[in-house]
Amino acid sequence: MADPPTGWRIWNNEPGGKRIFVFRPDIFSERNDLPAMCLPTIHVTNGSQANRPGASQIQTDSWHVILTLEPEVEAITESHETRQAALSGAYNIAEQFVQGAINYRDSYQVPREDYFQTLDTVIEETEVEPIG
Repeated sequence: MADPPTGWRIWNNEPGGKRIFVFRPDIFSERNDLPAMCLPTIHVTNGSQANRPGASQIQTDSWHVILTLEPEVEAITESHETRQAALSGAYNIAEQFVQGAINYRDSYQVPREDYFQTLDTVIEETEVEPIG
């Protein structure tokens, strides 16, 4: 598969297994008013999605794509039948994110307007190719 969309990096890649993408890890730091814990991350995994300790270590027949904005804030969750389909889904989500086509504000129970404005600026300043 090609390089991730502009601004995204492969953070972890297990051959035939899980892959993790992160958005602009170069700028997510306290000094930039973008806390490292808020690093947008896309997980591609076939681990169980059950809500219990260790469940993610149990492989399933489905592949999942999950965009997280913070450890407890999931913006998008998709399921796919194959790893390849999940990777394609992850690339699509990454492209939509940098195009500003994902409304991540709806994922938050408590609005963080200053943070949202800073993240909007980072996304707008990331050079991207149009979707199409």
